Amino acid sequence: MAHTGGINLIVLAAGFATRLYPLTLTRPKPLLPVAHRDRKDGKPMIEHVLDNVACIPGINRIHVVTNGKFIDVFEAWLREYGARLSHLEIKLVNDGVFDAEKRLGAIGDLDFVLRREGIDDDIIVVAGDNLFSEPLHGFGEFCRRKNTPVLGVYDVRDLEEVKKYNTLTLDSEGRLVFFEEKPQAPTSTLTGIALYFYPRHILPLVHQYIAEGNNPDQPGRLIQWLYPRVPVFTWRIPGVWYDIGCQETLAEANRIFGSVS
Repeated sequence: MAHTGGINLIVLAAGFATRLYPLTLTRPKPLLPVAHRDRKDGKPMIEHVLDNVACIPGINRIHVVTNGKFIDVFEAWLREYGARLSHLEIKLVNDGVFDAEKRLGAIGDLDFVLRREGIDDDIIVVAGDNLFSEPLHGFGEFCRRKNTPVLGVYDVRDLEEVKKYNTLTLDSEGRLVFFEEKPQAPTSTLTGIALYFYPRHILPLVHQYIAEGNNPDQPGRLIQWLYPRVPVFTWRIPGVWYDIGCQETLAEANRIFGSVS
């Protein structure tokens, strides 16, 4: 794909969400409904995500990466949703995996999409199970100013909670100076979430990360590998952020987003 000067949004939605069984035996996690005050039946998780991320100025194409098991379900969803989001091109990318044991991992899927689609533009990457209560226009503006990798961060306000995610340390300008996945003894409640900006000149490093045999799963591991090599800045998520990991957090999200959406 030729360089267009726009931004490609890549939505990571190829997981199997085994911790949410039986809800996700026949439906992918990003298509599970989450409460919305204006829709009685709620709306698919991925629509919560796209409604707040796809509005970032400069995004001209969306790639949703899924797997072989759920591609048909996503195609049925896109026939309806794509008609409502007609100003943006949405493309599903099937990574061809049918078994959770053979999954490519989040960074593996990112590398797959970049190669399969020949992407040579700036990219924003977001997980399909990250819920935001507010539009993220400011993220796009900040990323354009920095033109270097940017990580979305959020204060979970609980040292035990942050152990499920990652811990990080910033300098006075908000640049990342320390990052650790699944910390045992975190000293800060600020955590990096699955919202990333990678300018086009960084994309070869994504391929290098995979080629070197690094862990292809948690997307934060790419940030952990990148920040000693290139400047990585951070941007604080406004409002409420929620990560859906299990049935308890799904129930909590339904309570929270039923009132704030």
